[in-house]
Amino acid sequence: MRVIVGTKVLMLLYSYFSSAAISDEFSSSCQLQGQFHLNGMHKAGDVVLGGLFEIHFFAVYPELSFTSEPQQPTCDGFDVLGFTQAQTMAFTIDEINRNSHLLPNVTLGYSLYDNCNQLGIGFRAALSLTSGQEEQVTLHETCVGTPPVLGIVGDDSSTRSIAISNVLGLYRVPMVSHYSTCSCLSDRKKFPSFFRTIPSDAFQVRAMIQILKHFGWTWAGLLISDNDYGLHAARSFQSDLGPSGGGCLAYTEILPWTDNPAELRRIVDVIKKSTARVVIVFAHEGHMIDLMEEVVRQNVTGLQWIASEAWTAAAVLQTPRLMPYLGGTLGIAIRRGEIPGLREFMLQIRPDLHHNNSYGNNMVNQFWEYTFHCRITPPPAGWVEAGGALCTGQENLENVETEFLDTLNLRPEYNVYKAVYALAYALDDMMQCEPGRGPFSGNSCGNLKRLEPWQLIYYLEKVNFTTPFGDEVSFDENGDALPIYDIMNWQWLPDGRIKVQNVGEVKKSAFKGEELTLDEDKIFWNFESKEPPRSVCSESCPPGTRVARKKGEPECCFDCIPCSEGKINNKTDSMECTSCPEDFWSSPQRDHCVPKKIEFLSYHEPLGICLTATSLLGTFICAVVLGIFIYHRKTPIVRANNSELSFQLLFSLKLCFLCSLLFIGRPRLWTCQLRHAAFGISFVLCVSCILVKTMVVLAVFKASKPGGEASLKWFGAVQQRGTVLVLTSVQAAICVAWLVSSSPAPHKNTQYHNDKIVYECVVGSTIGFAVLLGYIGLLAILSFLLAFLARNLPDNFNEAKLITFSMLIFCAVWVAFVPAYISSPGKYADAVEVFAILASSFGLLMALFGPKCYIILLRPERNTKKAIMGRGATKS
Repeated sequence: MRVIVGTKVLMLLYSYFSSAAISDEFSSSCQLQGQFHLNGMHKAGDVVLGGLFEIHFFAVYPELSFTSEPQQPTCDGFDVLGFTQAQTMAFTIDEINRNSHLLPNVTLGYSLYDNCNQLGIGFRAALSLTSGQEEQVTLHETCVGTPPVLGIVGDDSSTRSIAISNVLGLYRVPMVSHYSTCSCLSDRKKFPSFFRTIPSDAFQVRAMIQILKHFGWTWAGLLISDNDYGLHAARSFQSDLGPSGGGCLAYTEILPWTDNPAELRRIVDVIKKSTARVVIVFAHEGHMIDLMEEVVRQNVTGLQWIASEAWTAAAVLQTPRLMPYLGGTLGIAIRRGEIPGLREFMLQIRPDLHHNNSYGNNMVNQFWEYTFHCRITPPPAGWVEAGGALCTGQENLENVETEFLDTLNLRPEYNVYKAVYALAYALDDMMQCEPGRGPFSGNSCGNLKRLEPWQLIYYLEKVNFTTPFGDEVSFDENGDALPIYDIMNWQWLPDGRIKVQNVGEVKKSAFKGEELTLDEDKIFWNFESKEPPRSVCSESCPPGTRVARKKGEPECCFDCIPCSEGKINNKTDSMECTSCPEDFWSSPQRDHCVPKKIEFLSYHEPLGICLTATSLLGTFICAVVLGIFIYHRKTPIVRANNSELSFQLLFSLKLCFLCSLLFIGRPRLWTCQLRHAAFGISFVLCVSCILVKTMVVLAVFKASKPGGEASLKWFGAVQQRGTVLVLTSVQAAICVAWLVSSSPAPHKNTQYHNDKIVYECVVGSTIGFAVLLGYIGLLAILSFLLAFLARNLPDNFNEAKLITFSMLIFCAVWVAFVPAYISSPGKYADAVEVFAILASSFGLLMALFGPKCYIILLRPERNTKKAIMGRGATKS
């Protein structure tokens, strides 16, 4: 809609010019219809460049009754900074005209207009620049007026630039702004002829995000103005600030344009209640003035303010009254530059006392009246009388305190300087075009006498030069210059002075991308700690934890959940924990994986040491008892108890004690295969000897009866050895079959404990293990039953009783072993089995050989044939 309206305005304007040009038969002069006197400053030249600047803060519109000729609006509130920018453009054109290497045969002129900070006036000025001057034109020669400008520098407002560029873009008139930052102006389809030497707000937002990331501020509030400047910045923040951007917005509030105490109270109340300690204000200084009044009233301190370029350098806010609240502010500022000779040029300006009614060059007169509080008589039409003494024109600017001569802090003026040079370099490139090798249709070049603004755009897109200050100027495909900003810090010095210090810069280069440089030692922090504040919704989740989002809250607000067992996280603010490899487990801090503890029945732990010592003790006792029996082998008590079987039994018990050592230590293939085989064969050998001894006792008792002598021939020495061998061979066959079919093997078990690897021997075939134990049990039960039957045989030393007792102990131990073994995990299953082996071995050793050793060593008088046979003889 804006484009259509703009088109109609230009069409009407051109029709007015045409109708005025052909009205010579009705009038002696031609005048633009709808005449509107614009506040301007002009200089003739071969090529004229236009400029739009804010020379006044506002315009006062008269009441319109439409019963008489409408009066012109009056511009009021002189803006020295806007006038400085206009004079900078005049100086730059003068400098270019004096440069013999740039546009050597072309003289540049200018037409500069005041937009009075009003869209309507700025729009009218832009139309006047592109279509011709608005003054009366005589008809002595032709009614053509001043030629249109080739390009325009300005405007300084994004809103006005949007409206003006919408129309100028239709006619491809280049417009190079020095102060319009809205990111929307980078849309080349909507604004094909718009360029700018100031970075767009999109980059300014990214620059602010760089600062937030640098100081770890992930939680910030945003205040914006209710216009294109603020609203587009808010969209950029919402899209760029996030998990990838490094933060979240705690709130976004729109500052009111007019004085609205209730709304300001509400906004400041939001700021007070928020946990965000950083407040970004993307608005103009007028908004900040109203906001700070409420901040002071509510005494809201302890905030870190971040300023957009619109109010970073606002002197009206840098007062002792506001510094307790705004001290330490970090602001984005337009790049400062140096323009040699500008101060001297400004000192040479003088008012035109003889043409004070002319609207052609009245800006200087207005500046003079404002600066020296004098008036030029008669005052220019449409200008409010300043009052006071008459201006002489000889007043000295160096004798007054004015921002006009502050050329050490040139920021928007530096952008004006670059914008004018960009147009000049583009025009110079066009003038150097060789006929027949040009970029236009038919390889033609631009002609100075018939220049078209659209031709200049082609060269403007390719312009590339470096300012004397060392900054490179070129435009990208969107008409944006290489962005660079200064980072400023509001400092409250101990002596009460206020200083805005440059503490760094953020820029984007063609090769390195975006770079932030900060000198933190220069930054003043308005906090007791003199350190940067903390501004986070949730503290960072340390390694060992993961981020858990809070439902319904921004992404920066979360809980830190410890990683579960077996998972780790060695990064900060990670969303997930990773599982450790199979042989590793999470550390207590859950920040790295550690090898799982290896568990087995070791020789180095107390339990293993005790069992090893007990096993060796049993072996030693067996050796001692064997030595005693060998030494006393000819005594009656040894000979009466079948000394050969006793020796075999002691040897098998020694093997039983020693085989328990195979269950201690790290399981290996050979120990797993050998431990159960050795255990099974040793115990079968032991129980077989006991069984044969029991059978011999029964055979001897039977032989003592009439007609029983024949039974002894079946239990001679050969038969005894053969029986033990056969019974043991059966167990050996069982072990071989087990090892061949499904051999026991070492196994890393992680089922018992998540954080441990239990090394154990799996039995391979449960049936094989059951058959092995079952065969031992069968022989033990058989021995027990036979010994039980022979327990009351008449004899002074009846060994059957000892066998019965020993088998009772043996069976009790192994019956208790089965459930204990099944329910014991890991190394404790091996410990239970070793304990059962040792307990049963000691039971057999003590029960069978304890009484005999007692008699041999302590009661030798009973170690006689008479003593052994005495009781039996009496009964007989």
